[in-house]
Amino acid sequence: MRRRPQSATFTSAFLSRAGSEKTTAAATTRSQFHTDLWLCFTVQNWILDFGRPIAMIIMPLEWFPLNKPSVGDYFHMAYNVITPFLLLKLIERSPTALPRSAVYLSIITFVMGASIHLVGDSINHRLILSGYQLHLSVRENPIIKDLKPASLIDSFELLYYYDEHLGHSMWYIPFFLIIFLYFTGCFTQVKDEKMSTSGWLLLGPSAVYYWYLITEGQIFVLYVFTFFAMVATVMRQRRMGFVLDSNGRFLFYNFIITLGLVLVWVAYLWNDKVLRKKYPGIIYVPEPWSFYTLHIKGS
Repeated sequence: MRRRPQSATFTSAFLSRAGSEKTTAAATTRSQFHTDLWLCFTVQNWILDFGRPIAMIIMPLEWFPLNKPSVGDYFHMAYNVITPFLLLKLIERSPTALPRSAVYLSIITFVMGASIHLVGDSINHRLILSGYQLHLSVRENPIIKDLKPASLIDSFELLYYYDEHLGHSMWYIPFFLIIFLYFTGCFTQVKDEKMSTSGWLLLGPSAVYYWYLITEGQIFVLYVFTFFAMVATVMRQRRMGFVLDSNGRFLFYNFIITLGLVLVWVAYLWNDKVLRKKYPGIIYVPEPWSFYTLHIKGS
């Protein structure tokens, strides 16, 4: 039987001990709030994601012809590069070692899903400029229902599936998985650690963006499961004597405020018959842009 070299054994033991000591030290020292990363996340989310459709509406059509990428497409391309980079930097700063394979697979899937959504969303914007109404289903839209041959309607429904279902799933599931993995390492034994002033200032804009992300992305179920997993993690760590550090508190408070905003949004549109028809079923969470095309664009 071949023996393992003694030097390799010592190296492995040393690395294992060093990682253990790092985790222990992280749990007993005061963490540093990642103001730079959370600020970058908030700014780029508001500009490149929330601001993307607004920029497409404001910019003159002559600057970006319908057969060329729009300004929103370039925003989306930038988002698809910057967001994975920020997620990787966030994972690098995790106080505890996270499973690398899960992180890498999540990042790869995230980029693929966001890229699928880029194509679908780009075509969808051109349809809106041609009269497509977001508050109606594909087959009920005036510019779609009379297409000949009728098989073209199936193609548009496939496009809608790639944009709103497959693209969103491959985009948001890995995103929230990475956020949750990072959250699991945001615990400390320092009982009096509080969130910095910059964290409180970023909390409002960040929570409003996540309200938009959940409602427009139609990912309320995914969000709720992630939130429940975070709550369960907090309860388990608390029994072990650990509390959330400043970055963990920022994420946890973010999810709580976002939940409140979503509930207020749903309550406000609870009796809207047109939106009720488009979003049937138990879970009723209308999209903000459907509300825009129904109640604001015409007026």
